[in-house]
Amino acid sequence: MASPSTSPGERFRQSLSQGCIAIPGVFNSLTARMAQRAGFKALYQSGAALSAGLAAVPDVGLITQTEFADQARYLTQAVAVPVISDADTGFGEALAVERTVELFEGAGLAGLHLEDQSLPKRCGHLSGKSLVSREVMAAKIRAAVAARRDAGFVVIARTDARAVAGIDDAVDRAKAYLDAGADMIFPEALESAAEFERFAREIPAPLIANMTEFGKSPLLSIDQLANMGYRGVLFPVTLFRAAMKTVETALARLAAEGTQANFIDTMQTRAELYDLLGYTEFDERDKAYFVNLREQEKHGTAHGADQRG
Repeated sequence: MASPSTSPGERFRQSLSQGCIAIPGVFNSLTARMAQRAGFKALYQSGAALSAGLAAVPDVGLITQTEFADQARYLTQAVAVPVISDADTGFGEALAVERTVELFEGAGLAGLHLEDQSLPKRCGHLSGKSLVSREVMAAKIRAAVAARRDAGFVVIARTDARAVAGIDDAVDRAKAYLDAGADMIFPEALESAAEFERFAREIPAPLIANMTEFGKSPLLSIDQLANMGYRGVLFPVTLFRAAMKTVETALARLAAEGTQANFIDTMQTRAELYDLLGYTEFDERDKAYFVNLREQEKHGTAHGADQRG
């Protein structure tokens, strides 16, 4: 078990060292806490889920650097397990990447991933992407590494080259990003198990796979990817999609039936919500702060009682 004094980045590295781990995307703090309770060792702030859930906009680079950092702070304060985050293109050139790392590390994140797309960026599994040069991306990685205060903070380089320039360019870029100082490589939108295997075979670094639904990649299991040599597997929008479908169903039933009485059994109960929130602990602390006042009231010596006397 990690020491409480270890940094988020160090805890994330320790989890990765124990084998391939699932890293679910969490779209708010309560979801993060539920994922921690379910036993997940690391969590992910997805740009796609954040864009959709926070502002109802697509994942095309509209959410800002500070919005990412602000939302990340809520996540990291709600859980003890490490959280990593999407950082899009770094929100600018190398100097902007410096500030991104400072803000994200200050928010308590364990690491981030930068992608080699040019603006306007796109969700990794959509068409219309374009790339910056590998030299520009390498400069961003060097800036990220230089800006981190904690050497444990994890800098992950994501390459979107597979869909733009092919698998050979993606592999070559990954090697260049490692040379620039990246700690991990994230090959986005690979199109077959063979391509995932090739990356693991040719890239001498910890790898992260993205198992997003309805995308270009086959949905491989944790065990399959672990056997290839991957260390982490992102499920960026899985929980968000499941939650949205549940909300959609509940809204349709409420509109049709005019009451929630017939689907109460599908809801989280008040007791379950309060348990997740730690409500009892809040209530007990609140009461403890007023212990002296209650003792005074009990003996009729509170200020108001004295005045009435």
